[in-house]
Amino acid sequence: MAKASLVSGSIWDEYSDIVVDRMNNPQHQGHITEEEAEAMNATLIVADFGAESCGDAVRLYWAVEKDTDKIVGSKFKSFGCGTAIASSDIMTELCMGKTVDEAVKITNIDVEKAMRDTPDVPAVPPQKMHCSVMAYDVIKKAAATYKGVDAESFEEEFIICECARVTQDTLVDVIKINDLKTIEDIVDFTKAGGFCKSCIEPGGHEAKDVYLVDILKQTREEMERERLTAMANAPKEDKDDFASMSMVQRTRAVDAVIEEYVRPMLIMDGGDMELVDIKDENDNIDIYIKYLGACSTCSTGSTGTLYAIESTLKQNLDDRIRVITL
Repeated sequence: MAKASLVSGSIWDEYSDIVVDRMNNPQHQGHITEEEAEAMNATLIVADFGAESCGDAVRLYWAVEKDTDKIVGSKFKSFGCGTAIASSDIMTELCMGKTVDEAVKITNIDVEKAMRDTPDVPAVPPQKMHCSVMAYDVIKKAAATYKGVDAESFEEEFIICECARVTQDTLVDVIKINDLKTIEDIVDFTKAGGFCKSCIEPGGHEAKDVYLVDILKQTREEMERERLTAMANAPKEDKDDFASMSMVQRTRAVDAVIEEYVRPMLIMDGGDMELVDIKDENDNIDIYIKYLGACSTCSTGSTGTLYAIESTLKQNLDDRIRVITL
């Protein structure tokens, strides 16, 4: 399959070398016959999954060794785009050598990570991330066929988007791994929320216990807490003596830390803050602030957020700082 027949321009640069290679030279494409399975003392399993929303479909062939439940043969046929072929090829490879119970734990996250050239760079453009989601379903269909159970029996995680079969744990992982910031990012990377849209926010045709907007907000807040904690626990660098600075220098130093580390966190939730005063109080340096916007009425503004601000200022300026709200 020629490169030019798949994508062109700058989009091509967003595909990993592994994906490009598997698009053009899939290593596990094909089928397994009953005779071939029997020669391996294995049971032949054939499972189909079609993603009607994007026109892709995959057929998975397993030869499962009768005495061990181990997958000793694994091949696929894919009907769809080059990314679907590459994803299916990697998914098929990940199944090899595993027992059925081990293979059923493979997720689309595992497939996408295995297609990356480097751990921190996504393997495909966001609009193609959904192709790896098919692995989640076709593996479970194959395992269900082998065990003679319903594929739903393997669902141990909480499904958020029924249309794309995306779980809450998968969404949290994708948001963290790729630093997603918007619902549009989530739709691009997972296709969750891209179809009936009921899972995005309240008001759709089907009520949900948890929505994408909730998961995004909670995960971003958790990421920010983890960042601030890591920063607070990091070894301190040599810095100017904050206590000996003039009031103007102190104010500039505090404003600089707030602008870099604190304000982005507050603005994300529709809030803000302003520096009101700095005073020496015995052995402490008291910094008085005032919350603005959403932060001024948020019930958590005086607890977790205040602690995070104080920890950040201590880490960057002086251990004796106390932050007081007005």
